[in-house]
Amino acid sequence: MSSALKITLILSLLLSAGSHAADTAPRKTLAPFASEQALSSYLKQLQARQAALQKEQQKLQRATAQYAYSAQYVAAAPAPPAPMVAKAAPAPSAEAAESVTNVQTAGVDEGGIVKVHGKHLVMLRRGKLFTVQVGGNALQPVSSLDAYAPGSDPSGSWYDEMLLDGDTLVVIGYSYSRGGTEIGLFDIDANGKLAYRATYHLRSNDYYSSRNYASRLIGSKLVFYSPLSLNLRRGDPFGGFPALRRWRPDAVPSDFKRIAPATRIYRTDEEPEPGFGLTLHTVTVCDLAQRDMRCEATAVMGPQGRVFYVSGESVFVWTTRRGSDSGVFRIPLDGTAPSALKVAGAPVDQFSFLESDDGHLNVLLRAEGQGDAMWDGARGRGDMALLRVPLTSFSDGRDSAPASSYQPLPGGGGYALQNRYVGPYLLYGNPGNPGRRKADQAWPRQPLYAVRWADAASVQALSLPHGVERIEALGNDAVVIGAQGKDLHFSSIRLGAQAAIATRYIRADAAQGESRSHGFFYKPHTASEGVIGLPILGADERPGSSRPAASVLYLRNSGLTLTELGALAARPGPAPDDGCRASCVDWYGNARPLFLQGRVFALLGYEVVEGALRDGQIREVRRISYAPIASTVR
Repeated sequence: MSSALKITLILSLLLSAGSHAADTAPRKTLAPFASEQALSSYLKQLQARQAALQKEQQKLQRATAQYAYSAQYVAAAPAPPAPMVAKAAPAPSAEAAESVTNVQTAGVDEGGIVKVHGKHLVMLRRGKLFTVQVGGNALQPVSSLDAYAPGSDPSGSWYDEMLLDGDTLVVIGYSYSRGGTEIGLFDIDANGKLAYRATYHLRSNDYYSSRNYASRLIGSKLVFYSPLSLNLRRGDPFGGFPALRRWRPDAVPSDFKRIAPATRIYRTDEEPEPGFGLTLHTVTVCDLAQRDMRCEATAVMGPQGRVFYVSGESVFVWTTRRGSDSGVFRIPLDGTAPSALKVAGAPVDQFSFLESDDGHLNVLLRAEGQGDAMWDGARGRGDMALLRVPLTSFSDGRDSAPASSYQPLPGGGGYALQNRYVGPYLLYGNPGNPGRRKADQAWPRQPLYAVRWADAASVQALSLPHGVERIEALGNDAVVIGAQGKDLHFSSIRLGAQAAIATRYIRADAAQGESRSHGFFYKPHTASEGVIGLPILGADERPGSSRPAASVLYLRNSGLTLTELGALAARPGPAPDDGCRASCVDWYGNARPLFLQGRVFALLGYEVVEGALRDGQIREVRRISYAPIASTVR
């Protein structure tokens, strides 16, 4: 990539507005390998280059070590002993259409821990599935089942996400012992009864991200993105290619069958970085309309770092090489050829992306980033910019986004930056240092920045008395949530011709109980009224402490005036002994606000608590526990 596209120079240029594109098809696409032979030949060439590079590195290391030893021997006699150095501290139907998941893109469901099937809630927790009847004013546990195949060993596996397509329940997990993403299919009937159907293993690297989700569902298409690292220095590189197998008790590695032939594997004009890994950025689409699941994959070769975003028609994957050289791949979900664009900088997470209705891709960027694997999404630094490019500008990977496509933005892009597109606005801000905020009420405030993404002509900085820990939509407006001292603030933001702070609600001695996007839910009643739900803890509490779950706080939004309705709390005391065998840490949280069929619930660990709104207050009506009895699962 040309040095003119380095982020430091890009950020000094102004955005020129691009024309709206009715047709979003790329001008060109990436070229696939013509045959298995062509792919094999290319990989052998890469292996030879990597082997030669490894020899050079080993030779250099030996020479360096020999020089260091000689220098140490010569200097040892006259030199006094060096002082010890201290080690650093380790740093469909109307009922089914009523979603309980706070998704990024309408029509694109995301894997979560609770879903709705007809008259039942379905929960995934600690390696088991549960159903609870809520239809007909009921609140009653119905069924439970292991979230893994009967007779299989769940140790070394994590079952994190769940999706529903009609009467097919899909459980997504990652198995370190079996090596890959585990897809469990279950049947659920109108009475909430569960039955195991099949388990599949999809070859993949660990998908976990503290911000993103591994799976999406669009119609009956189950969608995964996985970066597959290829080891070119030893073994068979094809052993890391996209593949699927159906689980059986005597399953062996040879049961994996490739689902991406050479003609669905693509590369750009850029050679792999010497000494750095090669990754197959893979999008897999599985058809849930058939009982025997079928999957197809498309993959693009690129560097390791990544952030991915799923729109209604494509998966966008952002990769970053050393320095600020980056690339973004557009991989269509219909199996047609991917396209690419050379870019600069790095997004924060999936919320940095918006494929807008005017045929553009909009991306909030920082100068440096590490992708969104594990907790990397919170890291990143440097100057910021908004990239806005027509989808038609994507091509065969040789073209670069013009410098005029980048609009410099204020803000340093510090640790745990939050960002969200709400209506015509991009909102972003930093939480600041929570420890300093608690110790010093006068610690510098964190502004909320608001920019209209379609033209980015001006940026507003709204002064908030609290950090920016969460940004969510309230219809066409927004709410920003964050701490100041030991209090949790909710600031409503009016998004009209200008962005403006409307009102603020303060919950004393409180903190967010969930940081993931699914922890929040807003239930609109009209265009300007609705109810907010958010899990909270005491200011000094932490998830996973002696309390089994958070409380869920409910606020009424009336024309952006926020008033407290009350909270539904978990029963105090230790969590029940459930005899957990798998997924015994709630990495995706264990508390959710639920609004369903005109009723209000709180999912709190193994409890479902129902509340009723009376005289402007929400009060508990009843609660049930769906916890398994330890003796039945051991």
